[in-house]
Amino acid sequence: MTVTLLGATEIRRLAAELDVTPTKKLGQNFVTDANTVRKIVQAARVQPGERVVEVGPGLGSLTLAILETGAAVTAVEIDHRLAARLPQTAAEHGVEADRLTVVDADALRITELPGEPTVLVANLPYNVSVPVLLHFLENFAYLKRGVVMVQAEVAERLAAKPGSKIYGSPSVKAAWYGEWKLSGTVSRQVFWPVPNVDSLLVGFDRSEGERGSEQERRRTFQIVDAAFNQRRKMLRQALSGIFGSSAAATEVLTAAGVAPTARGEDLTVDDYQRIARHATAIEGSGVSG
Repeated sequence: MTVTLLGATEIRRLAAELDVTPTKKLGQNFVTDANTVRKIVQAARVQPGERVVEVGPGLGSLTLAILETGAAVTAVEIDHRLAARLPQTAAEHGVEADRLTVVDADALRITELPGEPTVLVANLPYNVSVPVLLHFLENFAYLKRGVVMVQAEVAERLAAKPGSKIYGSPSVKAAWYGEWKLSGTVSRQVFWPVPNVDSLLVGFDRSEGERGSEQERRRTFQIVDAAFNQRRKMLRQALSGIFGSSAAATEVLTAAGVAPTARGEDLTVDDYQRIARHATAIEGSGVSG
């Protein structure tokens, strides 16, 4: 049986049936255009037989486009009404029951995913997109790649490289896990309701192997946050709070081969990791004052 997609009329009918009004609080903007959801799935290179996790499936327009490829879906939905209705919608559109698993939960709180999906595909709520992405990459090592639709500013920040004005803490933290790049544009007009911001697709391919231990990741991210909390300051000043003094920060930075006069936006994720390693070594030796 062929999987069919939702149209704009059916999406509105489903919303009325469930008494669902898209809310700003949950960042809900439903995609009503079949070509757009297919474009997202194609950008993610979804293949038959793969297991995909979708965050915030809503009424199911993107879910059905993923299932149309022959892949299986684990859908994580925080809205109980939407989570309860999704299996019925999928069945009505030709999806076999064993290819869709719905998890009724907050995506920021889950720590395991049924089926251990290897691909992430989602239309992420604007207000939680970065925390959700980092939570999933931190907790689910079996995720190898993904494409998400997010606010344009967020997408550009995730894909930003050192030296640019939009390069920041999310850019470095995302780079810890792999390579990120912009993967396509999305018109405001394909959403209901029409949002007042532009959206972009951004994709990632996870690096082979783990970059470092969990302890090292936490230490690196702490340094990243400190650097960008005072991004206009030189690193020796911006990091003085976590290292105890400007002199101690200078010692760590010099040992790591990073100029104390550099600023946070100048450094790669490798630079930040190197600073974390040298900080741990110096602190462990008791040399730093």
